[in-house]
Amino acid sequence: MIINRLLGLVAATFMISSCAEKPASTPLIGTWELVSATSTEKDSTKSTFDPTHKMIKIINATHFAFLNHDITAGKDTSSTRFSAGGGPYTLVDSVYTEHLDYFTDKAWENNKFEFVVRISGDTLIQKGVEKVEKLGIDHIIIEKYKRVSN
Repeated sequence: MIINRLLGLVAATFMISSCAEKPASTPLIGTWELVSATSTEKDSTKSTFDPTHKMIKIINATHFAFLNHDITAGKDTSSTRFSAGGGPYTLVDSVYTEHLDYFTDKAWENNKFEFVVRISGDTLIQKGVEKVEKLGIDHIIIEKYKRVSN
């Protein structure tokens, strides 16, 4: 009887500790700064990178967030643009899917965006389709990020 209780206690401890384990770390986790971006619609490709703005993407084990703000030193802040968004993501092999739960522009919320990601050294490249039917958006984007050092 004592052995059965001991085995039950060991089993319960094992189950509790396995539930508390953190997901395995991936090289995707970290803070990334956007350094280039392009958009291709039909047969036309254009740069969408704006050097007057700084954008970072923060990725942890379960969620992503991005912040984009105007870095010009203008006195008139009424025209200063800021956007932010985030939500959970999944990563299966090289397929990274963002589930956009929060965004400055509500019309983009509750959409998912699938990208193929590649990391080379301190560079993250993501390529995929941004499609938001109600806004008439349907293009391929390629974004390149550099890892932000501490």
